[in-house]
Amino acid sequence: MMNKPRIAILGAGPAGLGAAFKLTQENRAVVTVLERAPFVGGNAGSFEFGGQNVDFGSHRLHPSCDPEILKDLRSLLGDSLLKRPRQGRIHLCNRWIRFPLKPMDLLLRLDRKFALGVLRDMLYRRDPGPTRASIESFESVLRSQLGPTISEQFYLPYARKIWGRSPEELSAVQAHKRISAGSFRKLLRKVFGGLPGVRALGFDHYFYPRLGYGQISESLAEAATVAGAEIHLGSPVVRLEVPNCEDSSWRIAIERSGQEQIIEVDQVWSSIPITALPGMMDPPCPPNIAVAARSIHHRAMVLVYLQIGVDRFSDFDAHYFPDPAVTISRLSEPKHYSDSSEPQGKTVLCAELPCSTEDEVWSMAPEDLAARVAQDLATAGIPLPGSPTLLQIRKLAQAYPIYDIGFEDHLRIVEEWLQQLPRFVTYGRQGLFVHDNTHHALSMAYSAVRCLVDGQFDSREWKKFRRVFETHVVED
Repeated sequence: MMNKPRIAILGAGPAGLGAAFKLTQENRAVVTVLERAPFVGGNAGSFEFGGQNVDFGSHRLHPSCDPEILKDLRSLLGDSLLKRPRQGRIHLCNRWIRFPLKPMDLLLRLDRKFALGVLRDMLYRRDPGPTRASIESFESVLRSQLGPTISEQFYLPYARKIWGRSPEELSAVQAHKRISAGSFRKLLRKVFGGLPGVRALGFDHYFYPRLGYGQISESLAEAATVAGAEIHLGSPVVRLEVPNCEDSSWRIAIERSGQEQIIEVDQVWSSIPITALPGMMDPPCPPNIAVAARSIHHRAMVLVYLQIGVDRFSDFDAHYFPDPAVTISRLSEPKHYSDSSEPQGKTVLCAELPCSTEDEVWSMAPEDLAARVAQDLATAGIPLPGSPTLLQIRKLAQAYPIYDIGFEDHLRIVEEWLQQLPRFVTYGRQGLFVHDNTHHALSMAYSAVRCLVDGQFDSREWKKFRRVFETHVVED
């Protein structure tokens, strides 16, 4: 029997740990997972605050998760994997509309002027005319497919807030990959997807672990460790030494407790941001690769956690704010997700503020951020019931990919260079610079494992999976 390959997995988020779990369960490889943070889960992790587990923003496991993956998660989590009802709402034209959209809400609660505008756009679709962008963009796609009313009142202002760009500066790919209801036909299907007889998968529910979304990654990590994987937390990769011949090993330099440590492996599977990889390579990457990597941008996020002295803030798990007058993009209440009654008399709110690492929001003092959130909620008509009793700030430097027009060219240059490296694979949401859900990231991980045949990674089979990944659209 041939020796199992030694595989280093960079990143302990769902993609990294999903692969570690599957590789060890099927006894395909000797696995080492390297993670710079002191915890697993990445942006999909959880932590304790105010006597309860909270997440890095709002996360749900969508029911369209691959049956094999969902079966594994149910086996790992048992009755901790809850089936929860969708209870969101959108603040649109100074009115609250349930999300996912429901037919009765559209009839009874939608602003009449907005509703008439949408109906007019639907019945009398017309060419939106030229935009300042000379090629197809996020804006031109949305105007063409959904008309001016929905575009101008909802999607375009929300895009400015989420990605910090004018919609005409965003690639059309951003619309195709990020907006699941990107046409009137799809929109109507989503709206009426909850009616008996036509109920769409996941229309009214989602899955969520009782101890926080990070429990998914934690359970995968525990199972992989039991099966023999080594997981090194707080161990940032400082250098990737590229093999100088086909039979030599990858040498990975990591920092642990202030000391450099070298790990030798046969293959490297990376789920960390693709933009970080060129700067880690030894020998250094060519200058054009470094330039291309710097031309690929992420949107950052500041998360403001407020504990307030009530059992529940509202009847809704998440509130969405496309209104430019409101800084935050979304507010979530973790107690709704986990269906917890503890701690009694207290609940936590998580406000999401998209930003750049260079702008004022990123560097604001915690008290000023809390005051801004309180002002935003008052503006939206849902003021805090009192002063917060606890406050915490968390920051995500790479929360969302930004698909600037032309980003594909820069990404292709980096990807093609990485593909030339021996026994090196990049995958996952951050590794492929994609807008995806957790179930998509886990699907990528499982697909990568299927490509490992007799210790060798089948690159041609991986290309087939990559074409499948290109069809992924973010589930709301």
